[in-house]
Amino acid sequence: MPTKSKKQTQPEAAHPAKFSVGLLPLFADLLDGYSRVLDPFAGTGRIHMLEELGPFETVGIEIEPEWADMHERTRLGNALDLPFDDGHFDGVCTSPTYGNRLADHHEAKDGSIRHSYRHTLGRPLSSDNSGQMQWGPKYRDFHEAAWAEVHRVLRPGGRFVLNLKDHIRKKQMAPVTGWHVTYLTQTLGFQLLNVVGMSAPTLRQGANVKVRAGNAEVVFVLER
Repeated sequence: MPTKSKKQTQPEAAHPAKFSVGLLPLFADLLDGYSRVLDPFAGTGRIHMLEELGPFETVGIEIEPEWADMHERTRLGNALDLPFDDGHFDGVCTSPTYGNRLADHHEAKDGSIRHSYRHTLGRPLSSDNSGQMQWGPKYRDFHEAAWAEVHRVLRPGGRFVLNLKDHIRKKQMAPVTGWHVTYLTQTLGFQLLNVVGMSAPTLRQGANVKVRAGNAEVVFVLER
């Protein structure tokens, strides 16, 4: 019998980049047989909705207390220093930041409509929050450390479901998805099992709205 997800402790807070609820059935299918699942970038805790779709036990890590408090199965913590033993999880499922305009520090005081992690949270982000990192060396260094932690806490043979999206900045495509998968497979030794593409909502404001990188998100399925 599928287990029921525990209720959120508070109403879901504003967040500029929650993954689509429509992805959850896909995640549940891809994680079938991998019951203990971690989201190291849990945000408001949508990962816990997996418990409504199968016999999953989900745990979230979130660095910002306002978002961590949204669900009792999300712990306040840092994805760069996960508080779990080696091989603790059967699966990891997450959607990291993309290094796009949501990392801008703009506070929308000029009346314009723009979105960012900083603006939505209403205060400066914690120092190790990748939501303030544009695509570039700092962004890549951060995720190298984060994926090393994922590799550590995921058991051998465990499954890693990764939701990503490329974006356009200054009229050029940032190779976000390709970099993540290349690092995971060639440096950390994950095996790429499958790639699933789908359409997803796209922001309708911003400097690159006319040339935005479509609305395609990609889900990568990897094995430890």
